[in-house]
Amino acid sequence: MELDSVDRRILRALQRTGRISNAELSEKVNLSPSACHRRVQRLETEGFIKNYVALLDARKLKCPTTVFVEITLSGQADEVLDAFEREVARVPDVLECHLMAGTADYILKVVAQDTEDFARIHRQYLARLPGVQGMQSSFALRTVFKTTALPV
Repeated sequence: MELDSVDRRILRALQRTGRISNAELSEKVNLSPSACHRRVQRLETEGFIKNYVALLDARKLKCPTTVFVEITLSGQADEVLDAFEREVARVPDVLECHLMAGTADYILKVVAQDTEDFARIHRQYLARLPGVQGMQSSFALRTVFKTTALPV
């Protein structure tokens, strides 16, 4: 399915405000409410819209510390990668895990209350992940820019 300019306007609006009513959305993108509703349904069915979520404030939830952890594995065999990926997905404090090209095999985005809490996460979870040969952790000092909106 090809996206046209109306689809792109719908996607941009929904990325900014996912709880917008269909009437408000149709007004924003200059469509009738029924045509807008059909387009949103099609975008959902075709998989362009995967889900709707609430973005939470990490500071208010007492998890203001972001740590990026570079992981080097002991090998690149499918079994090693699969075991690592299966287990890292179970760590509640890991928000993202990316397989990398370069010096690290994976990079994780981890949230914690503070450095002591990260030490707990490290001991309890990260150090026990299968196949881990080395880890390098970098603490974010401040978030300068953050978005979940993709360029459409």
